[in-house]
Amino acid sequence: MPHFVIKALPFSTRLATRNVLAADQARAAKFLAGVHPHGPTAFREKKAHHHHHHRHHGHEGATTGGGGAASGGAPTSPEAPPAAGDSSVDVTDAAVTYTMSVGVGSPATQYTLLIDTGSSNTWIGAGKAYNPTSTSTDTRNSVNVSYGSGSFTGTEYIDQVTLGPDLVIQKQSIGVASQANGFNDVDGILGIGPVDLTSGTVKSTSTVPTVTDNLFQQGTIPTESIGISYVPTTSATEAANGELTFGGTDDSKFEGDISYVPITTTSPASNYWGIDQSISYGTDNTILNLTAGIVDTGTTLLMIATDAFQAYQQATGATADRTTGLLTVTESQFENMQSLFFQIGDQTLELTPNAQIWPRSLNSTLGGQANKIYLIVADMGSNSGSGLDFIDGFGFLQRFYSVFDTTNAQVGFATTEFTMAETN
Repeated sequence: MPHFVIKALPFSTRLATRNVLAADQARAAKFLAGVHPHGPTAFREKKAHHHHHHRHHGHEGATTGGGGAASGGAPTSPEAPPAAGDSSVDVTDAAVTYTMSVGVGSPATQYTLLIDTGSSNTWIGAGKAYNPTSTSTDTRNSVNVSYGSGSFTGTEYIDQVTLGPDLVIQKQSIGVASQANGFNDVDGILGIGPVDLTSGTVKSTSTVPTVTDNLFQQGTIPTESIGISYVPTTSATEAANGELTFGGTDDSKFEGDISYVPITTTSPASNYWGIDQSISYGTDNTILNLTAGIVDTGTTLLMIATDAFQAYQQATGATADRTTGLLTVTESQFENMQSLFFQIGDQTLELTPNAQIWPRSLNSTLGGQANKIYLIVADMGSNSGSGLDFIDGFGFLQRFYSVFDTTNAQVGFATTEFTMAETN
């Protein structure tokens, strides 16, 4: 399959200013509530035979690189998404998340959707109205999904969904919102989390295949995985500077090898794209011992358990900002800040001091002051030991290449040319 790129339709303006911390904390509370004892691992077990049949279709020879071991010392899967023959789509940085232009129907109407690895329903109608065509079928089933910081209710349709010229999905379930709360300047969500998260969302339906499920089942992609390249930006206008690669990885977007770890077995993190990691501030100050959490494109900040957050605040000397609720540091404190080190399997990822602050030229998107330095590390609102003690969100993911691999029930990371960038 040829590699191709399409440009996302940009916003006329960035997403409106919102209380990012409150939205992320509400989302974290929803994650902590859990769903049910399933997730990517359970999905893999159910589909093992089918995946084995398809796994080597297309391309061979991709390596897991330094994938080494999971937290318990078990080796990671030797298989990785193919590094060639993938299908890539450019996506747009909208300040606090990324969006993608998705076509629905034939001829397709384009909708701007938030990219969300923390949920799995794809739906439209929060902004632009749905335009049924000859490919549209109304199932008359009701749909209801809550995100903690927003929700929608509506009706399920089956329709053709176009992610790119060679990424056309036949008979994809989509929600068409009759009511949506908490979604401004977007038309809905592209849900690319584990399929079990759709359980109970559509009436008379057990689970709803995600767009990634259907791309794989219909033979469009060789493996059920998504490679994500997000890039830090300081532009005051939206930028098509990210990329989603369905069914593979784009080796032009990362350096060295991708290191993989299996999905955590700890609930509720195991319901999502959950991994085990520890976090240190500097080389000798562990602020979060090895524990489970999730990787989530739909969370803006880097959220950590309250006790870890308090240790981080003490280490940095940061103070809470009354307006945004985020931590702030002075120039001199910023100059003395140390890197955060994330131990994920055998891999150590470094989040530099520059990567720990919000882009100063974009402080207005937080409702903040132009001359302040805001930190992206924030309090989840619960102590460690909950089974979901961190969320590696958008701010974290902009410094690394990430892979969400359902076929092998694993998550991968690699460094990029922006890992050590001084953009903020």
